[in-house]
Amino acid sequence: MPLLLANKDSAVMSLKSFVNNKVEWDAFNTELDECISQQHKSIENISDPIELYRSQGRIAAYRNLKYLRDKVNG
Repeated sequence: MPLLLANKDSAVMSLKSFVNNKVEWDAFNTELDECISQQHKSIENISDPIELYRSQGRIAAYRNLKYLRDKVNG
């Protein structure tokens, strides 16, 4: 097996142990929710369109991370 595939399999197994650990996963989701809330608050005060788009992109990235469990577990 090529080294790249071995590293990928190792990373997937590491992620599986993380996303399937309820305590860790719940804490991670709580942190993501706090980050999303913080970005929503910052959007209220942004006047620069570029900064607005960046904040929206951060929120989208945080929301995508919330689906990590589904993606890893297939």
